[in-house]
Amino acid sequence: MNTENTSPKPSDSYVQSFARGLEVIRSFSAQAPEQTLSEVAARTGMTRAGARRILLTLQSLGYVDSDGKYFHLTPRILDLGFAYLSSMPLWSLAGPSMEQLVDTVQESCSAAVLEGLDVVYVLRVHTHKIMSTNLGVGSRLPAFWTSLGRVLLAAQPDEQVQTLLERRPRTQYTQLTQTSDEALWAAIRQTRAQGWCLLNQELEEGLISIAAPVRNRMGQTVAALNISGQANRTSAEMMQTQLLPQLLQTCERISQLLQAAGR
Repeated sequence: MNTENTSPKPSDSYVQSFARGLEVIRSFSAQAPEQTLSEVAARTGMTRAGARRILLTLQSLGYVDSDGKYFHLTPRILDLGFAYLSSMPLWSLAGPSMEQLVDTVQESCSAAVLEGLDVVYVLRVHTHKIMSTNLGVGSRLPAFWTSLGRVLLAAQPDEQVQTLLERRPRTQYTQLTQTSDEALWAAIRQTRAQGWCLLNQELEEGLISIAAPVRNRMGQTVAALNISGQANRTSAEMMQTQLLPQLLQTCERISQLLQAAGR
């Protein structure tokens, strides 16, 4: 779910053809895994000729394939995401600790970073219990209505939070969704004060989660980790009293590993 348009303004250093190529790649999704030339052009706002040139270029590079009518991404596109993950030691350091946490609490654990109005999942360790959400690496959710997002937003300067608040969607996801500026500011300030965030069914009915920050050697929040569960079997009280201590220990362990690595 991408909740904002972050297209940069053209300048002398802006390569428009490259930017359009990325737009074509991003036009493919779970909702549009295969597209015709016309569909790609419509989704990206390009002409058919422009979209065709980019698709054929991506096809020649091995990132796109076609049956003659429909285009789809190839597994080679994963190289682009792996380049990010492999360049950041945090994720290789965090994985074993997150797996240990999941084994202990028997709930799923995720790591995410902030990008604009969204949190982007960069690492996820599943439990075997069935969840209604189907999230994986690269998934996006609105930052203001996830525990991960509120932890990451709490680490931002007030001016940045206010800017994002003004651009946020006005969606009532559930009956419990906080939508007013005052309520969201209060939630973020509470998160800052206590150092963690519990979010109970604001994004999806039945989904409850608790999150805490991972910090680098300068004390800056570089990511957030959460434990998510189902509200009908994991109450808010249980999240706070039984799972939060385990989560905080894991975040501290990962932060120490990151600091020992000089990051």
